[in-house]
Amino acid sequence: QPVEATDDAFWDQFWADTATSVQDVFALVPAAEIRAVREESPSNLATLCYKAVEKLVQGAESGCHTEKERQIVLNCCRLLTRILPYIFEDPDWRGFFWSTVPGAGRGGGDEDDENARPLAESLLLAVADLLFCPDFTVQSHRRSTVDTAEDIHSIDSCEYIWEAGVGFAHSPQPNYIHDLNRTELLKLLLTCFSEAMYLPPSSESSNANPWVQFFCSTENRHALPLFTSLLNVVCAYDPVGYGIPYNHLLFSDYREPLVEEAAQVLIVTLDYDSSTSSSPTVDGTTTGTAMDDVDPPGPDNLFVNYLSRIHREEDFQFILKGVARLLSNPLVQTYLPNSAKKIQFHQELLVLFWKLCDFNKKFLFFVLKSSDVLDILVPILYFLNDARADQSRVGLMHIGVFILLLLSGERNFGVRLNKPYSVRVPMDIPVFTGTHADLLIIVFHKIITSGHQRLQPLFDCLLTIVVNVSPYLKSLSMVAANKLLHLLEAFSTTWFLFSAVQNHHLVFFLLEVFNNIIQYQFDGNSNLVYAVIRKRNVFHQLANLPTDSQSIQKGLQRKKKTPEPISRTNSQDGVSMEGSRPAAPAEPGTLKTSLVATPGIDKLTEKSQVSEDGTMRSLEPESSQPPPEGNPPSAVSDGEPWSGEASHPRRDRRRLSSASSSGQWTPTPDWVMSWKSKLPLQTIMRLLQVLVPQVEKICIDKGLTDESEILKFLQHGTLVGLLPVPHPILIRKYQANSGTAMWFRTYMWGVIYLRNVDPPIWYDTDVKLFEIQRV
Repeated sequence: QPVEATDDAFWDQFWADTATSVQDVFALVPAAEIRAVREESPSNLATLCYKAVEKLVQGAESGCHTEKERQIVLNCCRLLTRILPYIFEDPDWRGFFWSTVPGAGRGGGDEDDENARPLAESLLLAVADLLFCPDFTVQSHRRSTVDTAEDIHSIDSCEYIWEAGVGFAHSPQPNYIHDLNRTELLKLLLTCFSEAMYLPPSSESSNANPWVQFFCSTENRHALPLFTSLLNVVCAYDPVGYGIPYNHLLFSDYREPLVEEAAQVLIVTLDYDSSTSSSPTVDGTTTGTAMDDVDPPGPDNLFVNYLSRIHREEDFQFILKGVARLLSNPLVQTYLPNSAKKIQFHQELLVLFWKLCDFNKKFLFFVLKSSDVLDILVPILYFLNDARADQSRVGLMHIGVFILLLLSGERNFGVRLNKPYSVRVPMDIPVFTGTHADLLIIVFHKIITSGHQRLQPLFDCLLTIVVNVSPYLKSLSMVAANKLLHLLEAFSTTWFLFSAVQNHHLVFFLLEVFNNIIQYQFDGNSNLVYAVIRKRNVFHQLANLPTDSQSIQKGLQRKKKTPEPISRTNSQDGVSMEGSRPAAPAEPGTLKTSLVATPGIDKLTEKSQVSEDGTMRSLEPESSQPPPEGNPPSAVSDGEPWSGEASHPRRDRRRLSSASSSGQWTPTPDWVMSWKSKLPLQTIMRLLQVLVPQVEKICIDKGLTDESEILKFLQHGTLVGLLPVPHPILIRKYQANSGTAMWFRTYMWGVIYLRNVDPPIWYDTDVKLFEIQRV
């Protein structure tokens, strides 16, 4: 039966208890009971929520000076964290927090203006105030504690930023009680924002999250110091445990839970579709102090606005160093097993790094300005290589590849890859001596030839990255050169070319890589030229690809005999690096969350042409373009993304007469002819025509079977004046679009859902944004 709101004794028992932890609250308040109250006595649930928020507001106003008040605030915090997901899962309740009339009759007649605020707003503002509450979540600046309680409303919270870094130079004394209290409040904040999990994915950018929208608006007077605190706490964190082995086993690290929570709150507040709005200083031309330019009409979301306006070199350096240090943490191999602390929030860090590059172009240019970008690249390649066989980590594979695609759109990235690779991170790849470009190609080859089959939609992206960097690669190692030719061999078999409508794009990408290197970097690339000469039959076979129906059928027959997507033989893998473990598939029973489809590569990128002086100009997409082939990319049956469907506009201008309405596609001679005639083989054929006779002559004259002589000859050879006129360099730059914005939303919330297991905030509630699946 409904309990009167005025019955304080009844309601106080929910938060008066002295020592509870959030785990206790989850144990004491089972899901079934919350749902029962919601269905059977809704007015009680409404009153409970309203009372708990009221307690938080009172705590924020009084400044929580007594231990008792702090305990009440924390308990209300835990209780709301427990209950909110059950409010969100029921569509009838979703508007409850946004209504102004509190539930069941309220006690007292104090109807002042404050009461006109929706419950959600009161809750969010109270949490923001509590995050800068002296002696509760921040160090008090007053010396004496005699009755000089700081008035919480007169506080300038910018003086209480949690950690030194961007826009703040003073690093406060660490205080683990404050860290614990902040962590609990941030957990509640994240739970408030998680309403997004209970709405099905839609491409409507209009469905902005009202909780995030309000919290990141000018209504929140702590928006700037809170944004800065979250960013600085994450980027300043050093998990190594001060360099003492096993330190993390002796001392519990109170910072780490706070850093994880801060990273999660940060990426959720930055969930913003930049493709639908004018983002602020994208051109990198405006100047001014830390963040106070004359306001460009930036986004209303202040967190996105502040992020896009950071521009001091030392701030960029601090952020980049911090993110790189944390991403490299799982790679730090020590001689003592388990002696260094391993962090688990690399996926949140990758999302944060993505947001930084996407919303702040000056940061992107800063990252690429020095070889510091390699400190981001190597960990990403490590994660990609490590997760390639694990279907529960398909999302991690995607975000790693998206970041590399974004970076590869800038010339500097290709140039930086020429730096020799000397760090020996143990990775399950062949040993090689070479540059970071070799490392990238070898890892990509490994992903394509021995990754999980769900990664096939990423092949377009992986090869686009290689095409983007290829004009700048000064000298590939023999290992990497052989890997590229092995991919061409695998992708140009007739059964692969004829078995799916977009497979031939992969051959076009690889030919473009070879053409770029031969035309623009011939001098240092004798290894690649030698590999091309050795595998010349692959190019001749492509040039002579049969186009008659009978041969097409025969090519498809072969597919039935060799189910393996790509042969792993003749790839001469050699020995893997010492100390590495092979990439393992997911353990049975592992939970994973489904993802929405990612747009095809032609939606993900736009083409730019590099002119003589190195500047890029965007190429207008042809307006006459027909809709992409096949069906629109849509989530495959089990919710995994499939992005390969869309056709490649530049190479694929005609329609497929044979695509029947049922979606069953069969290759026809006309179709094969239409793209075979466009294969860019002229440069390679000319190279073979000139060099093969010379190499054969050397072998006959000197009776050679030794590669080194031939390589020496190729190093000093030249093709100046013999090759066709160099083609313009085409770069496919990532472009923001609502498809990827939605993908990031589902991926990010999926990560947060799976990572919050203690307490399991959302577990077993009716989440709609993704499905939870067991491997």
